[in-house]
Amino acid sequence: MRSAMSTPIPTETLRQSVKPVVSAVNGLCQGGGLQIALCSDMTVVSDRATFRVPELLCGIADTYYSQMLARLIGPVRTRDLMFTGRTLTAHEAHEWGMVARVAPDRACGSQPSQVEPRHLPRFFDRIGMQASYSSPEALEGFRAFKERRSPAWMHPDLQLDGRL
Repeated sequence: MRSAMSTPIPTETLRQSVKPVVSAVNGLCQGGGLQIALCSDMTVVSDRATFRVPELLCGIADTYYSQMLARLIGPVRTRDLMFTGRTLTAHEAHEWGMVARVAPDRACGSQPSQVEPRHLPRFFDRIGMQASYSSPEALEGFRAFKERRSPAWMHPDLQLDGRL
């Protein structure tokens, strides 16, 4: 049996790819999908695409977002997304530098060998993220998600009807 630390993490595989990784988004992009888009060398989206970071609304401290988003969009915008869980449109994501372009057509006109892959630092705090899974906030967040309501610890003005 392999330990959790020896299991390859998909985002690490993308970040270490010797070939450019291109992502296409057409719809809601959050969670693992957003992490893939953030690790890609180029992300092209349709004008219907939306982006959000909902983990903190469920009580999970996902440190991967904070380190990746801060590099792409800066710390102020990163805190905005992570603390509010609000949804960005495709055009806002493009203006903020999260995606390369908003286009329904072909994404890449160059051959992969013509593009240098970017090399990002390979650090994020998996231990802190895993520790947050069993916190009281996370347990209430998961329970609230299952019951299709906002967590009790969320400010009343920010609570939503139905699933987050």
